Amino acid sequence: MSSPLKIALAQINVIVGDLAGNADRIIAQARTAHSAGVDLLVTPELALCGYPPEDLLLRPAFLAGCDEQLERIAAELADLPGLQVVVGHPTAREDGVMRERSWSLPPCLNAASVLAGGRVLQTYVKRELPNYQVFDERRYFYSGRDAGLLPVVFDVRGLKVGLLICEDAWFDEPAAAAKAAGAQALCVINASPFHVGKVAEREARMAERARATGLPLLYAHVVGGQDEMVFDGASFAMQADGTLAVRAAMFEEALVVVELDPSTRRLAGRIVPEPEMEAQVWQALVTGVRDYLGKNGFPGAILGLSGGIDSALVLAIAVDALGADKVRAVMMPSPYTADISWIDARDMAERLGVRYDEKSIVPMFDAFNAALADEFKDLPLDATEENIQARIRGTLLMALSNKFGSIVLTTGNKSEMATGYCTLYGDMAGGFAVIKDVAKTLVFRLARWRNAQGPEIIPDRIITRPPSAELRPDQKDEDSLPPYPVLDAILARYMEQDESIADIVAAGFKPEDVERVTRLIKVNEYKRRQAPVGIRITHRGFGRDWRYPITSRFRA
Repeated sequence: MSSPLKIALAQINVIVGDLAGNADRIIAQARTAHSAGVDLLVTPELALCGYPPEDLLLRPAFLAGCDEQLERIAAELADLPGLQVVVGHPTAREDGVMRERSWSLPPCLNAASVLAGGRVLQTYVKRELPNYQVFDERRYFYSGRDAGLLPVVFDVRGLKVGLLICEDAWFDEPAAAAKAAGAQALCVINASPFHVGKVAEREARMAERARATGLPLLYAHVVGGQDEMVFDGASFAMQADGTLAVRAAMFEEALVVVELDPSTRRLAGRIVPEPEMEAQVWQALVTGVRDYLGKNGFPGAILGLSGGIDSALVLAIAVDALGADKVRAVMMPSPYTADISWIDARDMAERLGVRYDEKSIVPMFDAFNAALADEFKDLPLDATEENIQARIRGTLLMALSNKFGSIVLTTGNKSEMATGYCTLYGDMAGGFAVIKDVAKTLVFRLARWRNAQGPEIIPDRIITRPPSAELRPDQKDEDSLPPYPVLDAILARYMEQDESIADIVAAGFKPEDVERVTRLIKVNEYKRRQAPVGIRITHRGFGRDWRYPITSRFRA
């Protein structure tokens, strides 16, 4: 009886554009796999260049650099007999020949090459190119099907393995074509951004694919943060009958070894349980912060700590991501700041051990009011004076950021971003919007969840007191907005599920609430266009997958 094949899924965290560094990571994974007796190492989609490389793919020098590093990987692994390596990469080559550049066609191919013996043996090209949500692959790639390229099936110790790339496995034809070409198992390389529910969705679709083809399926996935997107890992393998055989941990790098019995084609390995929803979101936010700062070279983070729930949550995420020594909190009380706000802010900072400073904005607010006194004479106080306070705070935080290099983390949530309950050049001023895609009701759930993990780092009063911007006397959020459970439910239906106003009202919501929330979503697009990039944790966030016009009279 022949020994089981060992297939390793390289769940790695790569950096877009770090071609040499990513190649080094792949080489290191291959050497580790070889020492463990692995027969086949599978890396994620576009592992060589990072995902998504966006308009770097339009630069010929970038594509040439990818080709050079692929050849280097092949050469450096020539001394690892018995090991084949699948590398995800872009290329402008077809069958080894550089395609002539044409501005009327996408510039390149999304490819997976099989390396062994110091050479590139075969190259598969992605056939299904997603162009929805955060994806715009048709801008950059042309399909292997359109190029007339055939499926790729290669031999691993007698087992015929068919290659697919991410979206290919969500459709029947590419997998069926691989099976028709002789595949006895499918390897799918992936870069599939996280959102709530995505792990279960992926596994369900890949189970369908395994059952449809009658073939075992192995799914190698990337991990880490890239700008607003986070990739969760959770690489896995499915038996031919669609049952789960292996699952890796989420949000961790791993070399996942799967054993495949050549006679039965059954898979064996460890199944790591899927974490609860709050844990997944927390890990996504922590990973997003850690990688955004780490990959861009920021020495630390700074944020305004108000004593409210949003800034408390962002502080907790930042400390979990970076460590207390790299996070600074600044409390900036105004004439309307309640005593309990600075008491709770000071308490939380002490619990976490971060640097904490208090800088009153009262003198600056008085100076602004004095400078504008003639202009505003006999006019009532309104949002103007509220926004001045927010902008003073934004200016102070940006000054500290400029002087010391730490990035400002903004603290606005998805509910506020949707309705414009935020101030341009004020609380929106900063470099990274950590909870931009986290609805207010989820903010509270995450705060309670994090405290339940221990120790209790967010003072309970911050969670239980009614939310307030504290920009005028006795202000409460519900003075300006519907209750958050109502607001968030309307937001989810209108923005994330594309339901019409009429359908939302028919579902039982008050017409005045629906009209109010949807109107605020529409008229505040100009604000969102000026907001910093933020972490995406839903299937539709305010970012690259939300492209609504600023100027529009559509109201349904």
